[in-house]
Amino acid sequence: MDRQADDAPRRHLIVDMGVWAFGKSVLVPAGLVTHIDSEAQKITVASTRDTIKSAPSFRTDREILDASYLDSVAAYYLGLPRRQAT
Repeated sequence: MDRQADDAPRRHLIVDMGVWAFGKSVLVPAGLVTHIDSEAQKITVASTRDTIKSAPSFRTDREILDASYLDSVAAYYLGLPRRQAT
């Protein structure tokens, strides 16, 4: 996780994909978070790596205030089946 956005219209995490997808960042809705282990610095989400890798790219901080971008991210995640965190 790169950072969280609590002051945006919709709460989410901004995730730097790092080694999974070089140079790509994505938004992950806060509602997908199922567990936070601050000691281990690990966040568990109800989603697969492939699902998150395929999410719409996040490019600039202006997008967290862009309703149409946030709608597209929400539509992407809402269109996917929920899964239990592993």
